Amino acid sequence: MPVSDTVARDDTDAEGDRLPINELFASLQGEGKLAGVPSTFVRTSGCNLRCWFCDSFHTSWEPTHAWMTLDEIVAEVESLSPEHVVVTGGEPLVHDETDALLSALADDYHLTVETNGTLDTDAPVDLASVSPKLASSTPTPENAPADVDPGVWTARHEDARVDLDALASLVEHAAEFQLKFVVTGRDDLDEIESLVADVRGVADREVRDSDVLLMPEGQTREQLARTRTEVADLAASFGYRYTPRLHVDLWNDAPET
Repeated sequence: MPVSDTVARDDTDAEGDRLPINELFASLQGEGKLAGVPSTFVRTSGCNLRCWFCDSFHTSWEPTHAWMTLDEIVAEVESLSPEHVVVTGGEPLVHDETDALLSALADDYHLTVETNGTLDTDAPVDLASVSPKLASSTPTPENAPADVDPGVWTARHEDARVDLDALASLVEHAAEFQLKFVVTGRDDLDEIESLVADVRGVADREVRDSDVLLMPEGQTREQLARTRTEVADLAASFGYRYTPRLHVDLWNDAPET
């Protein structure tokens, strides 16, 4: 199955223990509870969803990557200085080999997995950064990226974007977790409130308001300037945490940030 069509765990393009890597670089974590922490990012290619506002277009809508063995990835991580590693995507958990990578890194690094929350993992995870996708993320012909026809992804994304069992498993399994919502406006808050209540109802672990983070939608400084104040006000009003997007503030939409 080509990575561009990935809808579940599948890695049949690879021979052996390899992962499709879009980027591997050191920078600052830009989002969430660890914003500002120096981190090495391992960005896999391939995703089972298609958010219209995806900020890693070349891991989802038009995936690009090089196949790297787990040993090559670990060696590259070891050549960089951060003690925190962020495994991200795309959706890194669509690949079985991601579990093996996490296990290989677990003894030496703090591990964050950035995931959309539709798949779970038994591998060691220090921080599960879970970003459940709201109805406002579903691609349509009106909001899809330029020159992209969402086609079957409108229905596929909408059908797959929330999996309560996977969300509960991620919340329960990781040493720490955060539920990080991309917010496009006030209309998203009713769904966020409902989904947080649903997760609290199924997870065998407390989900505090401080574990729920609201993040403004925006891939450039100009876009964030239009949304950040409203989202910060919503976080203050509802008692949730606000998270910036430091990498956008600092480096705009440059790659490897």
